[in-house]
Amino acid sequence: MRVHKVRLGGDEFRVIRPAPSPARLALRDDHHWLSMYADRAGAEQLLALWALAARSARSLIHMPIRACPAPVVVGSGEPVSLDLVLVHHGLRFPTASWKRVRSRLDVGKPHTTSTPDQDFPDEAAIDYQRRHYRSYRDHLAFDIAAHTLFVVGSPTAFRESGTALRGLVDEAPSFPYQYPHAGHFCVELGAGSWSRPRNRRHVPALLHIQYSADWRV
Repeated sequence: MRVHKVRLGGDEFRVIRPAPSPARLALRDDHHWLSMYADRAGAEQLLALWALAARSARSLIHMPIRACPAPVVVGSGEPVSLDLVLVHHGLRFPTASWKRVRSRLDVGKPHTTSTPDQDFPDEAAIDYQRRHYRSYRDHLAFDIAAHTLFVVGSPTAFRESGTALRGLVDEAPSFPYQYPHAGHFCVELGAGSWSRPRNRRHVPALLHIQYSADWRV
């Protein structure tokens, strides 16, 4: 990892970026939904950073992946390439400030971090019914600013959604051999209630993450 500190006015922001790796991750706004693609190394990196986001309440986890070409294009119209930022909702980061923060990022300082192997709960331990209660506050939220998708949530939101993401590492590599006619392996994450197709400011409320072992542009 590389850790950057950026001062903007009277505020200081801590930005964490993964060190360069052969991992492949691509993210697109396909207008009707958000599409992400990951190879095995990319899925492992995404899962590790998702766990880090659950534990880093004062940091922005930034994946500068806009330049990575997606293996396929889904949806109508011209897709828009995006970076990804994971951020704790308690930070209340103003996404409109991101372009200025990003422009001030230096080379950063190298830093090593680790997260527990069992940082995400088992599927059976998640009470999905409580998500329908009006008082529930652990939904993910999506926003887009400066060609960047912001995934905002509480530690619970990141950990429980991380349980689904774990399938990209644990199940996806063997999926085509077990189910050769089933198509691709994917995980879908929603923002807020599943009944809403759009988030605030007309940002799509569905993130479709597809495992792509054979990355062909």
